Order: sequence, then structure tokens, then C-alpha cells
Amino acid sequence: MRGSFFSFLTTLFLFLTLSAASPVGQDAGNLAKRVNAGSLQQVTNFGSNPSGTKMYIYVPKKLASNPGVVVAIHYCTGTAQAYYTGSPYAQLAEQYGFIVIYPESPYSGTCWDVSSKAALTHNGGGDSNSIANMVDWTTKQYKVDTSKIFVTGSSSGAMMTNVMAATYPELFKAAVVYSGVPAGCFYSAANQADAWNSSCAQGKVISTPQHWGGIAKAMYAGYTGSRPRMQIYHGTADTTLYPQNFYETCKEWAGVFGYNYDAPQSVLNNNPQANYKTTNWGPNLQGILATGVGHTVPIHGSKDMDWFGFSGSGSSDGGSPGSGSSPSTTTSTNQGSTTTTSVSTGPTQGSGGSGGSGGGVAQQWGQCGGNGWTGPTQCAAGLTCTASNPWYSQCL
Repeated sequence: MRGSFFSFLTTLFLFLTLSAASPVGQDAGNLAKRVNAGSLQQVTNFGSNPSGTKMYIYVPKKLASNPGVVVAIHYCTGTAQAYYTGSPYAQLAEQYGFIVIYPESPYSGTCWDVSSKAALTHNGGGDSNSIANMVDWTTKQYKVDTSKIFVTGSSSGAMMTNVMAATYPELFKAAVVYSGVPAGCFYSAANQADAWNSSCAQGKVISTPQHWGGIAKAMYAGYTGSRPRMQIYHGTADTTLYPQNFYETCKEWAGVFGYNYDAPQSVLNNNPQANYKTTNWGPNLQGILATGVGHTVPIHGSKDMDWFGFSGSGSSDGGSPGSGSSPSTTTSTNQGSTTTTSVSTGPTQGSGGSGGSGGGVAQQWGQCGGNGWTGPTQCAAGLTCTASNPWYSQCL
């Protein structure tokens, strides 16, 4: 009996000692970090989530102390899992020790809401608000270095990247945009969330740097702090989001930063690789146009790391060209100049729907193929099923 009593006291002493040394909340947080490391995990309690956006996170096995964060935003019909698998950010996280947040759209078709007033307003209650709250949660949970928070995305995710940079400029140090449109270009006059805008997609919404810049700044009215450095990729053969959107996006950020869009500091041909052209307007804005490349511009992971500063280089001059290419500087007139006119008093809104399928035939903008797709593979008359990436083909 006495032995049992002393055994109980010993156990109680050890329990109280361990509890005092490691508070329950702290231990739970550390346990969460250990469990999450090295795999994609869903987080369901990250705080206010007004749009119902899902949060997934990748914490590397080799997590840096006071790590950085990359928010990686998927394309239409994509998922957090698909972007995790199909992009290099998880592997790069292991190399550089940062955390990756993979948001997932709550809408049918999983495009992002870049059209409603809520999404285009700081703390407005849309997808952008939910994603910002994911960043806040991660910052607190993992003691993140707030000077190392970045955002990137492809297609619809690129649109949202521009929106995040406009609505939450205080959160992000830099952004990389792969085939998007200017922030505000998809604005819906009917205040519809997740609305498609044919006029914008087809490059028909053309304006000045000052006008575009004003639209971006109005998304966080009164903000006077620093803004993320912007790197913009687009392909000249993009038939989903026409290449004019490259020029309009670069105009927008030139307007925000006060750069002379018509007088870039440098234009480098064959940079960062053959048939790519890098235009630098200043340390905060770089545009990269890929000749002959369609809607899916390949993610340049190592260049992203340069732009974000993880690799020790934050160069805005385009860096070293790809193997087998030689950079050359040109002073040719910048295509997409603001002398092109078709200017509206606000982003012109198309009435095109978000697409879809019916009766076994996909209509315009509807999905018609991709890995795992079980829906219609035939497009309506006059349309062609065009592959955007391995997971998504669209009737165009």
C-alpha cells in the first residue's frame, strides 16, 4: 500500500514538473508543428473566414527560426492539393525553411472572387480577407518574420495575387504573378462574387497607369505605407487571358509606384531564358513576357526565390539569363503604351458567365479536360478544347 502511494506521489510530481516547464498551449503548438512538418495539412480554425475559403499549410521538416511565408494561390478548377503537387514551392520550402500557405477557393469551378466589392476592399469580407487572416494566423502560430511574407499564383490565382497586393499591401514584401489581369479588371457592377469578365479576359479593358494605379490604391483607401515589389509573367500566345493584360497589369503597378510606364529603366531580351523579355521599371516592378508561351507560363521557382530574397538576391535587373541565352538590352518603344486608347471611367464589365457544361457538351469557358476530369470533353460548335495546364482544359 505504501509503495503504491509513493508511486502515485512520484507520478504526480513528474506531471506537475513537466506541466510547469511546458504550458499546455505552448506544448500543443509545438506538437502541431511536429505533426504538420513535411506534409500538406488543412487548418480549419485560423480565425474569421467570411468567404468560407479553405486553408492548407505546408511546414517544412527544416523550418527556419522566424521563418518566412509564401502564399501560393491555385488556378481555376485547381485545388490546394493540385497546386501543392504541381508547383515547386514545397520543395523550395525545404531548401529555404519557409512555410507555404495554399488557400483553396470555396466556389464551384474553384476560381477566385476577384470581382465583388467585398473581395476588392481591405477587410471587406471576401476571399482576400480570408486569405489575409490565414497569414495572420500563421504569423502568430510560427513566429514568422513579417518582412518575409510573399504571395504568388497562376491564372485565377495570379488575379488574386494582384488583388492581395492591392488590398493588403502591408502584409506582403513581394509578389509574383503568373498570367493574371490587373486588380479590379474583373470588377462586377452587379457585385457578383466569382464573376467572369469577358472584356477583361480578352484584353479589351485598356486604361492609363494613373487610372489603374488609382483603382489599386482605392482598395485600401488611405493607406500610405510600403507596398510589395511586383514581378509579372505572361505569355504572348495566351488565349485565355489575352496578353494585353500583361501590359495593363504593368501599367497598374507603374501607376502605383509612380514609374514612367513609357520609359522603363531597362529591357533585357532572352532573359531569364531564350524568348523571354524582362522589362524593369524600377526596383519594385518587373515584367517578363514569354514569346510563344500560352496561358500556362511555367513557374520559375529559382527566380521567384531571387525576387523574394530567399536566395540572397533581390535583384530587379532580371538576374542571370537561362542556359544558352544571352541577354541584350533594347530601348524599343514599349508595346502596350498608354497612347493606346479605349479608356473607360472604370473597368468595363462584361456580362459573360463563369462557363460550365450541360447535356454532355461544354459551353464557352467551360472545362473540357484535365487530369481527373470526368465531365464533358466535347465543346460546343465553334469552340476548341484548349489545355491550360495538366489539370485544366477549357472551351475557347
